Amino acid sequence: MIFSSRIIYSQRLLSRHALKRSFQQKQKFSKEAIKKNTAESAKSETKVLKEEGAKKTSWWDSAEFWGGAGAIAGWGMSGAAIYDASILGPEVISLNMTGVLMVYSSLFARWAYVVKPRNMALCLCHVTNVIAQSNQLRRALEYKNEQGESEQVNELLKNAGATAVGGAGCILFGPTIQSALVRANLGYVSSIAGADAGPFTVHFWAPMSKWLISGASFMDLHRPTDKISIAQYTALTLTGFFFSRYALLVKPINYVLCSVNIALFGSSAWHLGRKINADYIEGPEDSTETKRD
Repeated sequence: MIFSSRIIYSQRLLSRHALKRSFQQKQKFSKEAIKKNTAESAKSETKVLKEEGAKKTSWWDSAEFWGGAGAIAGWGMSGAAIYDASILGPEVISLNMTGVLMVYSSLFARWAYVVKPRNMALCLCHVTNVIAQSNQLRRALEYKNEQGESEQVNELLKNAGATAVGGAGCILFGPTIQSALVRANLGYVSSIAGADAGPFTVHFWAPMSKWLISGASFMDLHRPTDKISIAQYTALTLTGFFFSRYALLVKPINYVLCSVNIALFGSSAWHLGRKINADYIEGPEDSTETKRD
């Protein structure tokens, strides 16, 4: 009886050891399988990245190249404002363009920080441009007050205050409105509201601010050439050229940004061409008329 109970106990013990060994082997195989799958997944991802890298070795398909060129052009715009402040008088400053450039650079500083790949050089140049344009605005307003145009200054300040209040409202209530529209399942409207580059994102409003620059340029198509800054419009022309391509290489792809930069390139090149023609080819219009008289 004792012998048989020992045999049963030994069998149970052996069975437990066998189950434990089987469980350990399964764990081992499962760990090995996980390692193998992870290694294979890493290899496949590396292969995909290499293939994508091979496809984008050309400068034409490089977001870094076009983003870097756009940042250099942006620094040119900031440098133009600093240069103009040190060389030119305040009478040549366009209040409309200066105000638009401040809004534009504020939005693009944010856009350059959140876009993929992130463009810190572009972000810093726009922060610098906000500071430089603020100084230009101060000079222009002081000049207008000295010339007895205080009514125009007051009107401009009112418009600036209204714009600031509207911007603050969009920042505060925008996310709430976006969430409500997306949850409402309104079809096309909800899809637009939740889009990566939709109207509730900086990816939409940054290029829209650039439309203001193009609009300001189009409104001043016959601006006297002696009031055109060659440095500023050279930078704007180059910015429009580089960003027309850069907008198609970032994530999310931004067709609005592409279209506005084509327009910016055209309008700024027009002003730049008129300035070069007046200063270096035919001479200023006033001097030409004087010669004829």
